[in-house]
Amino acid sequence: MMTRAGRRPGAQAFLATLAGMGWMVPAADAANGDAGTLASADTYVSVEAGERAPRVTAFGARGGPVWVNRTAEALPERVVVRGATQRLTWRFDHAASHLASGELELVYRSDTPRLEARWRWRARAAYGPLEHTIVLENHSEDTVWLPLQASLRFDWATPQGLRLNRFWVEKGADTPSAAGVHLDELSAGERWQGTSSTYARPLPGQPREMIPYVLVTEPDAAQRGWFVGIEFSGRTRILMQRSGDSLRGEAGLNPEPGPYRTRLPPGATFVAPTVFLGTASGGADGAGNVLRRWVREVLGNPRTRDDPAYPLTVNNSWGSGMAVDETLARRMIVDAAQLGLEMFHLDAGWFRDVGDWQADAAKFPHGIATVADFAHAHGLKFGLWIDWTQAGTAREPGALNVYDSATRDWLIADPPPGWRHTEPFKGITTDLGLPAVKDWGERQLERLVSEFHLDMLEHDGYLVAQGSMRSDHPAAPPDPSTARVYGDSGYLWVDGSNSTDVSYHASRAYYEVYERLRARHPQLLLEVCNDGGRMVDFGSAAHGDYFSITDTYDPLSNRRAFYDASFVLPPAMLESYVAQAPAPRIETFRYVIRSGMLGWFSLMQDTSRWTAAERRDARVQVELYKRQLRPLIRAADLYHVSARPDGVHWDGIEYYSPALGRGVLYAFRGSAPDEPTHTFKLRGLDAGRRYALKFQDRVAPFQGEMTGQALMSKGVAITLAGPRSSELVFFEQSPRFPSLSH
Repeated sequence: MMTRAGRRPGAQAFLATLAGMGWMVPAADAANGDAGTLASADTYVSVEAGERAPRVTAFGARGGPVWVNRTAEALPERVVVRGATQRLTWRFDHAASHLASGELELVYRSDTPRLEARWRWRARAAYGPLEHTIVLENHSEDTVWLPLQASLRFDWATPQGLRLNRFWVEKGADTPSAAGVHLDELSAGERWQGTSSTYARPLPGQPREMIPYVLVTEPDAAQRGWFVGIEFSGRTRILMQRSGDSLRGEAGLNPEPGPYRTRLPPGATFVAPTVFLGTASGGADGAGNVLRRWVREVLGNPRTRDDPAYPLTVNNSWGSGMAVDETLARRMIVDAAQLGLEMFHLDAGWFRDVGDWQADAAKFPHGIATVADFAHAHGLKFGLWIDWTQAGTAREPGALNVYDSATRDWLIADPPPGWRHTEPFKGITTDLGLPAVKDWGERQLERLVSEFHLDMLEHDGYLVAQGSMRSDHPAAPPDPSTARVYGDSGYLWVDGSNSTDVSYHASRAYYEVYERLRARHPQLLLEVCNDGGRMVDFGSAAHGDYFSITDTYDPLSNRRAFYDASFVLPPAMLESYVAQAPAPRIETFRYVIRSGMLGWFSLMQDTSRWTAAERRDARVQVELYKRQLRPLIRAADLYHVSARPDGVHWDGIEYYSPALGRGVLYAFRGSAPDEPTHTFKLRGLDAGRRYALKFQDRVAPFQGEMTGQALMSKGVAITLAGPRSSELVFFEQSPRFPSLSH
C-alpha cells in the first residue's frame, strides 16, 4: 500500500490517509516537501522529502505501536576532490522522484560537484519488512572521495519509562560460544554496537560478531517491537544509544577502524548496504517466523526454494580430511546411495595445491569429472569444495603463485621473505575487489562448474579480505602509520584504516561473480562456508543456497549453532556437518545423527566403520528426514521451546505448519543422569483443535490425542531411558475433531 500527498503540508494528508485505513499513526508536524508511505501487511514507513534531505517521519505496524523519527537522513555534507574539501548543497528533485508499485524513491542532487543521491524504500513482498537503500552517483568529471554513508539513521521518540529489550544472535564461527543469543535490557545511558564481517574471528575479551540483525521489543506479554537487519557481507555494524526520551542509532558499514573513505571515480556508483526494517509481535520467535519466510521468498533463490528435494541429504568426504582420493570417493558414493543420501560432496584434498585448482593426478588419475559422472550414475548430485581467492606457491601454469610478478599485486600484502603456507588448504588472500582478480575467479569457477560437471560449489576460507596494504586497488589505500600485517591461523592478515572499504569492494565483486555464475548455471547450488559460520549474513543468503553454520561438528555444537541462527534465517539454509562422535548405544548414534537433522543435513563420517545396526538405523533416519521432516524444515514455523542447548539438560525445537496442520518436536536428552523425563510446552497451535500425537521411537508407539490448548499450556511429556538420546514427536490436526471454537 502506498499513498502520495501533495506538497505543503504533505505529512498531515498522508498520515490522515493511514488513519482512515485503520493504522495507528502519530500526530503530524507541519512540514514542507512531499510525503508518502510504503507498507506491507506488517509494517509501514512514512517519509518526507525536505528541501535538503529526506527523513523517515514514522514507522509502525497495523494496530500496533508507532515510532516517530526526529532526525533527517544525513546525506554526505562534504567530499574531497583533487585534495580539497568541498561542502555539498543538496536539493530535492521532485520531477525525478516517484512512488511506484512497491517502491518509493526520493532523488537529491548536488551541483558542485555533480552528484546524485537516490533514497529508496521497497516492499518486495506483501508481508514482512521493508528494504531501504541509498545510492550515490558521481556525474562529475573528477574522482570524488566520499565519507562514510550510513544506510539508515534514526532517532525514535521513546518515553523515558518505557522498558525495552534488545535481542541479537552471535555467529557460530569457529565454535559456538556458551552464550549464542543475547536478550538484555536496552537501558538509558547505554551505547551499544554489534558488528559483522566475513572473518568473525573470536578474540579473547571481545564480543562475538553478530548475524547483522537486532530486535527491540517491549517485555510485556505481547512482546511487540521492531527489527533492523543489514543485507551485506562486508564489515557492518548496528549502533544504538538510549538517552532521555530518545533511542538513536544507525545501521550500515562499520566506520572502524577509520577514518572511513571510499573512492568514487567519474560515472561510478556507491551503494550503501541495503537494510530492512520491520515490525513483529511475539518476541524473537514471532519476529523470526515473519523474517525467515521473508528471507526465503524475497532473498532466496527461487529455483532452490521451489525444489521439493531442498534441503538435501549429503555425504561429505571431510571425515577423511585431505586423505580423500578417487577410490575413497567412489566408495563413499556407493555408500551414500545405499544409505538413501542425495549428494556426494568432495571436500578439500582433491586439488594439486592452493591456488592451483586442478585435480591432483596422483589422487584422482581419471580426473574429477569421472567422479561426478560416477555420482550421477548412482543417482546422486555432486558438489565440490574450493578456496578460490587464495594464492600459494604452486608453479604450474595457471596457478596463483605469490612470488609471480604478474599476480603479486593481487595479494592483500607482499609475502614475508621465504613464506610458504603452513596448512595444505590455506594461502594468502587475493583482493577480490580488484577487477583482474574478479575476472580470474569468474573464469576459474566457470571452468570448474563446466569441466567437473558440478551440481554444487562450496566456497571456503576468507573470500572477502580483512584488509589490504595496496594503494593502487579500487579500495582506499591504508594509513601506513597504523596498518598492520601479521600471520595467524595459517593466514596472512591486514588490519588498517581501509579494512571496511576493502571488504565493501570485495563483497560487491563476490556478489557479481556469483550472480553471473548462477545466471549461466541456474541449477547450481552454492554453499557459503568461509571456515564455518563466519559468513552467515543476509547478503550471503541472497547469493548462496545454504550456510555452514559452525566449524565444530559435535552434536552439542551443531544444535547450539542451529538454535542460534534459526532465530533469523530459514532452517533449510542452515547446514550441520555431522562428525564422528562416541555412540556406545544405538540411541546415542541416533542422537548424533538427529543433532544434524534440524536443517540441512551433511554427514561427515567414515560410514564403512558403522555396525550393521547403525547402517539400518541411518537408513531409517534418512528416509524419515526426506519424507516427514524436510517438508516442515522447508516451510513450517519454528519455535525454540527450550533453553539453549547446554549438553547436560534437555533441549528441543518445534516445527509447526498451520497450512499443513502438522508439526514435529525434536527432543534431546543431555548427559544428566537424573532427568529421564521432560515436558515441552508447544507453541503456535490452534487452541481449540485436537492433535493426534505419534512418538517415533517407542516400541509400541503412543497413539493419543490432545487439544492444542493442552499441548501449549500443559505440554507433552517425554521419557527417555538413557542420557544422550533423542525423540521425535509428530503431531497432526485430527480430522475427526474440528476446532472446538466453532
